[in-house]
Amino acid sequence: MSIVSLIADPAAWAALATLIVMEIVLGIDNLIFISILSNKLPAEQRAKVRKLGIGLALVLRLALLSTIAWIAGMTAPVIDLGLHHIGPDGYATFETALSIRDLILIAGGVFLLYKATSEIHHSLDPAEKADDAKGGAVIGFASAIIQILALDMVFSIDSILTAIGMTDDLPVMIVAVVVAVGVMLFAATPLADFIARNPSVVMLALGFLLMIGFVLIADGFGVHVPKGYVYSAMAFAGAVETLNLVARRARDRKRGA
Repeated sequence: MSIVSLIADPAAWAALATLIVMEIVLGIDNLIFISILSNKLPAEQRAKVRKLGIGLALVLRLALLSTIAWIAGMTAPVIDLGLHHIGPDGYATFETALSIRDLILIAGGVFLLYKATSEIHHSLDPAEKADDAKGGAVIGFASAIIQILALDMVFSIDSILTAIGMTDDLPVMIVAVVVAVGVMLFAATPLADFIARNPSVVMLALGFLLMIGFVLIADGFGVHVPKGYVYSAMAFAGAVETLNLVARRARDRKRGA
């Protein structure tokens, strides 16, 4: 379909609006990880690593869009572990005939579980926190970029496969991806600053990463958790934490009065 016919097609505009919303929602996971990781760097490097990490996400998404046929082929099984659990209804509850996409999702999920668990342990260990206060940054710039790039790849593949499933028009996919990454770039610094100012939000965000890690692993093994449930749970937890923050600030103002 030509660009002119796309512009004149109401269905294309509806698909674009829907896809932009989906891409922004899918980008939340990526953005939380980048925000937490960038806050481990010296203050003067944080904005740079956020912009570079989100820029890499855009490059990866556009590069993957240019190889749509190859991306679609990533869902074909390449390895079978021979473990198929059949439920009482006669349907498989999980599959071990794994595709390249499945292997990438599983690897990404394991990495997120490891990273989130390590950060939670680090946050709960007073000795480590004291050492960080003396020694400065926990990670280096190159380490942060490598970790962000690895997760960018996982989230980009998930994002592009979602886009392919929603529309066949490449221009619509490109515009949606560019807009969604633009929103991520705009929101990155405010989100990271908010997380840095509120330690309880850090723990909540790490909990989100743990949940996302489990969802990625489950998806890799063929157990598809509806994304609506995941993001509804995140939104509910975020709303509860917002109420906690409001109540905490009200108490602080009352004490200061």
